[in-house]
Amino acid sequence: MKNNVHGGLLPAVASVFLALLLQGCSAPEPYGALPTDYQVQWQKMDRNMFVHFGPNTFSGREWGDGKEAEDLFNPTDLDCRQWARVARSAGFQGIIITAKHHDGFCLWPNPVSNHTVAQSSWMDGKGDVLRELSEACREYGLKFGVYISPWDRNDPHYGTPEYNDVFVKTLRSALSSYGPVFEQWFDGANGEGPNGKRQVYDWPLFHKTVWELQPQAIMFSDVGPGCRWVGNEQGRAGRTSWSTLNVEGYEPGSAAPPQDTLTLGNVHGGAWVAPETDVSIRPGWFWKESENGRVKSLNRLLKIYYESTGRNSLMLLNVPPDTRGHIHEIDSVRLGEFGEALSRIFSVNLAEGASAEASSSFSRRYSPSNVLDGNYDSFWTSSKDSKDATLTLALPGEKTFNRVDIGEYIPLGQRIYAFTVEVLTPEGIWKEVAKETTVGFRRIVLLDEAVTTSKIRLSFSAYAPVTINKVALYMDDIYVKENERSTPFITKLATDPVTVDLGGAKRISSFTFVPAERGQGGVIIDWTLQGSLDGKNWEDIIAEGTFDNIVNSPTDRTIDLPSPTWARHLRLVPRRTSNGVTYSVSSMSAK
Repeated sequence: MKNNVHGGLLPAVASVFLALLLQGCSAPEPYGALPTDYQVQWQKMDRNMFVHFGPNTFSGREWGDGKEAEDLFNPTDLDCRQWARVARSAGFQGIIITAKHHDGFCLWPNPVSNHTVAQSSWMDGKGDVLRELSEACREYGLKFGVYISPWDRNDPHYGTPEYNDVFVKTLRSALSSYGPVFEQWFDGANGEGPNGKRQVYDWPLFHKTVWELQPQAIMFSDVGPGCRWVGNEQGRAGRTSWSTLNVEGYEPGSAAPPQDTLTLGNVHGGAWVAPETDVSIRPGWFWKESENGRVKSLNRLLKIYYESTGRNSLMLLNVPPDTRGHIHEIDSVRLGEFGEALSRIFSVNLAEGASAEASSSFSRRYSPSNVLDGNYDSFWTSSKDSKDATLTLALPGEKTFNRVDIGEYIPLGQRIYAFTVEVLTPEGIWKEVAKETTVGFRRIVLLDEAVTTSKIRLSFSAYAPVTINKVALYMDDIYVKENERSTPFITKLATDPVTVDLGGAKRISSFTFVPAERGQGGVIIDWTLQGSLDGKNWEDIIAEGTFDNIVNSPTDRTIDLPSPTWARHLRLVPRRTSNGVTYSVSSMSAK
């Protein structure tokens, strides 16, 4: 039995297991790395809201450079209670806010920084976003979390050993002043490019500080220790999704495991670090007026839900407030639709009233009927020597459904590596309708089409006796499966530019670059933009530009020019690409 002990916390199973032993009861053995009680409670949250808010909201940038004037941050009507109302309407359980992004600006009066709300003219320097949001969360029954980036493009200590002490004081200020914090989000970003400042982060010290101040807080990073980045920002957990991960020798940021490993996890991984799926409701992470017409559709949000929460992850949906300090009306309405849709889809469990039988059971205490009683800590376990097992539900009459919702009892570890779903046809033949891999805390199986049957059979293969605490059936008549379409793109050598003929001389004020979907073939990070009237004589329009965060979020980028420029031809010259060899481009345009 491998323990996942953090900050003196025992795995969730320890107290239950000990109680059973004291009662003289035989209990199933735990398997592999185990979650703590706090990690189990975190997983139960289902979906949370991310809030990117700060100077970038007013500048239109994704990553600020730390040189922004403090007065740039000036919401005209901050209303964190409105954020909380919107969050509740979507069924979110908590809100995580970017208390300090890479630009170093603090949304609270951090005493060890001169780049905070206290130095701004907003509310005469007496404002405190963390205070207002934490109070709003308590009022609306939501949990409160903070994102505090270790990267700081403003603090003069950054890049020196002294900075780690400054950052610890920053953590102490934020984590000791606003009540319980359910999640501490650590971004792994570090430095400003090849010639930028580099900081050697003291991660053990940072973790110790969080555990001291907020022992219940789940710490997010590429390698946890509480939960991990899922490896992309498109809202997609792995179809195979292990909560276990090998973390030895890795750190957040450039020293993290490969992105596909973060997505899939490691079977038999040494630590329990479940995936969290962060994605934005808009193309960017901070609010931009130009993206008001590009809020994700209800159908896309449902797809993300199924591919995050429905794949043993936790959905973290970013909803950025606008310059008023409000969640925009378009986003608000969409989130209301999202919450209503999920309530409708999962309101009627069609397995209610069913009976259950299994190929084997550990004991009467862990009988198959436990999967139907709605009690999280009540579960079926196959016999001690059985690693392959079947569970059959006899439904109360014929039922039509297209969602199969399964839960593995994770306090005893994650152990299922494959399973199939079969239904009994009117001819009395078992027909396979789904074949999947892992289960974990929650797995929602999307059937290709609705089925009508009176019996359903699940067959599991596992590394230890199967433990299942939930099987539910639902009918979703809202989500329409999207065909996977790839936007055409070309891949070019990192030494070759992208050249566009605008069809005539035009006065342009911005350009838009669209990489390949999911960044296939690599992406341009740093670049030079040049313009020409004849296609022969070129002048720099932007000598040194950067597409911020494009590696993790390979979406289209619109860049405003320093001033309107006449040109017929544009040329984007790569200075640095993600793989150093190639990059991909779907399109480039200007207006």
